[in-house]
Amino acid sequence: MLWFKNSKSKKSEARENHTEEVKISEIIPGGAIKTAMEASEKEEAFEELVDLLVECGGISDREAALGAIRRREQMGSTGIGDGVAIPHGKDATITELIGALGISRNGIEYGGVDGKPVRVVFLLLARTDNPGPHIQALAQIAQLIQASGFMDRIQKAADTKEVLEIIRSEE
Repeated sequence: MLWFKNSKSKKSEARENHTEEVKISEIIPGGAIKTAMEASEKEEAFEELVDLLVECGGISDREAALGAIRRREQMGSTGIGDGVAIPHGKDATITELIGALGISRNGIEYGGVDGKPVRVVFLLLARTDNPGPHIQALAQIAQLIQASGFMDRIQKAADTKEVLEIIRSEE
């Protein structure tokens, strides 16, 4: 997969140079999707998703990634309402935009804007020196979650393959 190579791919370079649209399906490795999150609280959700990225080789510094997410969260909750959270952060240890996706069947106490539990968590980590792709990814996620039926379908997805198919169908 493109995310795991030491040298940058042409797609990665194009994304970083703003010549290609960011696609969520391309920045979330299949190994960084969890359809049955165990977390019941926000901090546990951060750790669970960052651990997926470490396990699949998407990031190398767990503590730096968690620190980036926590710093951003201190500025205000990334729980945007309607059962969705988009924790995100930037750190010098992140070499390219990468994400993870978690779905909680039971809901996560998150402290979002509407005070309701979060069921879908899109986590993004980005380089500190190139905000463009990060901003594009946030916009893409906003479009996905507003697509008719998307949230219902993604929450009912049986496995990671189905989650990626749903995302691709809306991109």
